[in-house]
Amino acid sequence: MNYFDALILSVVEGVTEFLPISSTGHLILTAKFLSLTHSNFLSSFKIFIQLGAILAVVLIYAEIIWHDRALLKKIIIAFLPTAIIGLTFYSFVKKYLLGNTLVTLLALLFGGILLIIFERWYQTKPARMNIRSDGQAPKSNLSQLNFKQAFIIGIAQSLAMIPGVSRAGATIIGGLGLGLDRASAVKFSFLLAIPTVLAATALDLFKSEFVFSGQEFYLLAIGFFGAFITAFFTVKYFLKFIRSHSFVSFGIYRIILAIGFFILIGI
Repeated sequence: MNYFDALILSVVEGVTEFLPISSTGHLILTAKFLSLTHSNFLSSFKIFIQLGAILAVVLIYAEIIWHDRALLKKIIIAFLPTAIIGLTFYSFVKKYLLGNTLVTLLALLFGGILLIIFERWYQTKPARMNIRSDGQAPKSNLSQLNFKQAFIIGIAQSLAMIPGVSRAGATIIGGLGLGLDRASAVKFSFLLAIPTVLAATALDLFKSEFVFSGQEFYLLAIGFFGAFITAFFTVKYFLKFIRSHSFVSFGIYRIILAIGFFILIGI
């Protein structure tokens, strides 16, 4: 991996981390496109640069993180399933899934189909629509989310350990399915990413025992800052986008991307 590769991967991470299209899946496919050989460092790099994206969310939601203790408790509860399952299957996921192109493409394909099906169902529920009949957005109902529902969203998030599933997509769909409005489901997904990504990065760095060369540290730095900058603007845009759009376009994009790569690499 060279510095240009690191920059490209960081931009891909920053743009895709909080969209329902799977950042991990895109990183795997981008690495394939750049002809990067799968290695322990590449796997660690993909995990580490998520910290940059998370920093963007921390800055955007700093006030909520600092003051809303009730919401923070729900985020911790939602994080527990991923923490437990992640610790249990860490080695398996990193060794067999993170570099698996076939698994990634299948997850992108079927995830896109499910996203479209879910949106069609969701749009038949007028009370849950993001925009009311008077054109105004409904009030946030995160305060109505209980601990059991938060835990269920956490279970949905744990499915994203399969590359291509999309952590953001799983948590947003989980929130919408439990009755959250679009803005609240997206906000909870953003906030839940903070402990999830921090824990995943800390675990990976601990397992790797910080054994990186000087050049690899530079690559990690480029990846971190590149992901931070692109994620900051992506989150801002996405928050505006979901006020007047559904997630169907993301489902279509996932399907086209998966089919395109199937044809390109001949799987």
